[in-house]
Amino acid sequence: MSRDDIVRTLVTGLAERHGLPGGDELAKSVLDREACGSTVIMDGLAVPHARIEGLKRPYAAVATSERGIEWPGEGNGKVHIVFLMLIPRDDPALYLKVLRVLGTMLDDPADLKLLAGMMSAGEVFRFLESGKAYLPRFLTAADIMTNDFRALPDDGTLQTCISALISEHVSELPVTDTAGNLKGVVRADKLLRACIPEHFLWMDDYSSILDFEPFAQVLDNEHSTPLTTIMDERYPVVSPGSPAVQVSCEMMKHKSSKCYVRDEGRLVGIVKLTEFLNKIFRE
Repeated sequence: MSRDDIVRTLVTGLAERHGLPGGDELAKSVLDREACGSTVIMDGLAVPHARIEGLKRPYAAVATSERGIEWPGEGNGKVHIVFLMLIPRDDPALYLKVLRVLGTMLDDPADLKLLAGMMSAGEVFRFLESGKAYLPRFLTAADIMTNDFRALPDDGTLQTCISALISEHVSELPVTDTAGNLKGVVRADKLLRACIPEHFLWMDDYSSILDFEPFAQVLDNEHSTPLTTIMDERYPVVSPGSPAVQVSCEMMKHKSSKCYVRDEGRLVGIVKLTEFLNKIFRE
């Protein structure tokens, strides 16, 4: 079967078993969401889903395939477990919590292979009830963070910093030591402040300094100036288990679009405001 065949089969089964209206529309909602971005969350596991207006409770269906299913999307490879979800639109945290549970349950390839070989609903339910499938009480930083990030070394220079900010198309980057411990954050606005004398900020008329080139000195010394000269040691930071509401408050307190997730000193993830909003309100 193809991906679309499997989605339609699972949705049809849910609709018929639970009396859900508009089975075709429900399947279309799942496939439309899939078209926005693949829901393969790890090798061999896909979690197609849709947030449905007016749905009173979540519904889930599972498909397994030892041989594997071709799943459209670059680098997806074959999917062996499809965990399809229909979620109430007003419960955005549920899907993210389920993702964490599935990731924890199936982090061992042997468990994923075991589940992929199961041929009955009874076997699957017994596996899910084996003790690992525990939904956390609240959404946490670990549910919404990304661990795909770039960090600058704390012994780097301004040249390293400027080049990274430009090449990554970002306005700030974390700084870590050789052990991965978070030491601070470098921001583009702090870089500008290093170029511009403080009293310039209070001027209304710049006609008297039009010939002043504020960036020349920084450019001349960027190879030798440590990036720590513009590093900020105040930034929003939480632990992986911190509630999502704490993440939001930390970003607002620091007027930042990022929150750094630290585990015993090590930087393990970053919550980006735009991705946070997408996961909560749209994904």
